[in-house]
Amino acid sequence: MVHMDGDAARERARFNMVEQQIRPWEVLDTRVLDLLHVVKREDYVPAAYAQLAFGDLEIPIGHGEKMLSPKLEARILQDVGVNPGDRILEVGTGSGYMTALLASQGAHVYSVDLIEEFTHSAGERLSRHGITNVTLESGDAARGWDKHGPYDVIVLTGSTPVLAEAFQQSLSPGGRLFAVVGEAPVMEARIITCAGAGSYGTVSLFETCIPALRNAPQRTRFTF
Repeated sequence: MVHMDGDAARERARFNMVEQQIRPWEVLDTRVLDLLHVVKREDYVPAAYAQLAFGDLEIPIGHGEKMLSPKLEARILQDVGVNPGDRILEVGTGSGYMTALLASQGAHVYSVDLIEEFTHSAGERLSRHGITNVTLESGDAARGWDKHGPYDVIVLTGSTPVLAEAFQQSLSPGGRLFAVVGEAPVMEARIITCAGAGSYGTVSLFETCIPALRNAPQRTRFTF
């Protein structure tokens, strides 16, 4: 048996994550795959879960919230297709890992989280790793956040039973919005693209199930 030091074992685990979880999920964009080797996921995982940094699971980050699985993070990046000049809105900062990935590809990320502790801890992690093209804010963005709009890319890191119209209205022409819409057990990941003023196209990507954004708009229930 070959004994690997910590660094070698970690890089092997990262390689396996990319090759065994992420590629089979149709993530083939080399820009995305390369980035996963550069922005170190373990740097954004709570210390108690360091051993699980590359696992195919949602890691708890406190306050009842979880990180998305690695394959979903990668798929989001690929499907929104971030360009170097893009202004990005992220709803749900969480650990700051997705923020770091988006910031590494785009011009500036505006990231909002309801939980101030996440805003603070993600800010510390991002600055520690030299990622400065981010603006982190605490607030409730489940129904939109047009403060810095229009945006070229919007990513909702939690699901929403109903997608607030404010998000697509905050897209610049050519802008892309990623959202997981619906309720458990089946939700649908979608990309909504702004073709021009008031003109939008929706593509259904895949079915999934992720925790909802707090205060997300609910479907109206009719009772008879």
